[in-house]
Amino acid sequence: MRSVIRRIANDPVPVLLVLLMGITWTGLHLGTGIPFAGTSAYKSYTLQAMAWREGHTWVNNLSYLELAVYEGRYYVSFPPLPSVVLFPLTFLFGWDTPDNLLVKLYTCTAVLMMYRALNNLGENRIRAAAWAFLSAFASSLLPLTLEGAVWYHAQVLAYGLITASIYFLTADRPAVSLLCYALSVACRPFDALYGILLIAVYSLICIREGKNVKYVIRRLRTGVIAGLCVAVLIGAYNAIRFGNPLEFGHNYLPEFSTQGGIQFSLAHVPKNAKVCFCGMPFSISDGKLSLNKFGFSVLIACPAILFLFIRFMIDLFRKNMNTERAVLFAVFLVHLLLILMHRTFGAYQFGARYCADLLPYAFFYRLIGKSNKPDPVTVGEWVWLIVIFGFTLYGSVAITL
Repeated sequence: MRSVIRRIANDPVPVLLVLLMGITWTGLHLGTGIPFAGTSAYKSYTLQAMAWREGHTWVNNLSYLELAVYEGRYYVSFPPLPSVVLFPLTFLFGWDTPDNLLVKLYTCTAVLMMYRALNNLGENRIRAAAWAFLSAFASSLLPLTLEGAVWYHAQVLAYGLITASIYFLTADRPAVSLLCYALSVACRPFDALYGILLIAVYSLICIREGKNVKYVIRRLRTGVIAGLCVAVLIGAYNAIRFGNPLEFGHNYLPEFSTQGGIQFSLAHVPKNAKVCFCGMPFSISDGKLSLNKFGFSVLIACPAILFLFIRFMIDLFRKNMNTERAVLFAVFLVHLLLILMHRTFGAYQFGARYCADLLPYAFFYRLIGKSNKPDPVTVGEWVWLIVIFGFTLYGSVAITL
């Protein structure tokens, strides 16, 4: 207990960050009426965990959930990791798992890790804390943390895991980093791209520091093996359910299997890109101004991603680009393209929900510049983050009511 008190006395910022997040969430839950730590009606992952307790992978049909239909049975059409988290909790809470609390714990952990990583690289404590908080809370991620519904639970858990993987990589713990990364893929399959980035950045940094290839392989080996084990388990679970290790079930959703929809296609890109880059947050209908609840520009909704674009262009213009940042931006663009290929691009949402998956790129970009410190945040960036934070508070309530 004394050691804990001593650590808090030496650096009280993490405690203050947790209090700030708690106050923000409390205000939003009072405004929306959503239980702070309760269960969600869209509890597909709990449904799956309870099915595991009965010894099978198929679930009972609930018409309002997105369930895959395969050979006459119903299955959860999302990667399974959140059900792994919920499985032990079902023995304590039964069907009433604390989904809403869990998404907050994932986010809280991610914010604290961002703070620690920035501070470890020499960022002032207050600035590190402010950026860590605002990069997450002034974004489309915030409304996802209010309710642990099936879509949000997976996305927020993946965000937390990728943030953790970046933190551990910068702390020279590549094995833990790659394990966290692999687990994130069991939430959001496109997160597989982060693996290319993590391995490439770590390898480039080691080689620049004079390490040989054998050293790099030795340091990465355990993490790669752990990641492959996770991939095998995911593939096996998919094969058991759908006879295909790469099939999570989305192709067996009625909207794609029987109604003729195409889940991913380049044909969806122009329409989605128009919303992603040019969509306005408000529209006028019958003389009334209303929030667009089917998405708007990521450049407004997620300032950290806007700053990533700006910083990349500045680095190019000033010839300050290094290989790590160039690789990061290339992987980021591929990830963005894949998201834009999705038919709905997030559907009913505040801002750009799918693009919340891209927020860790902005965090990572700040950590891998040519200097030994994160790039300074300009006054203009702070102002925009604060403005969008206020707007996101409003939007998180408006999208719910």
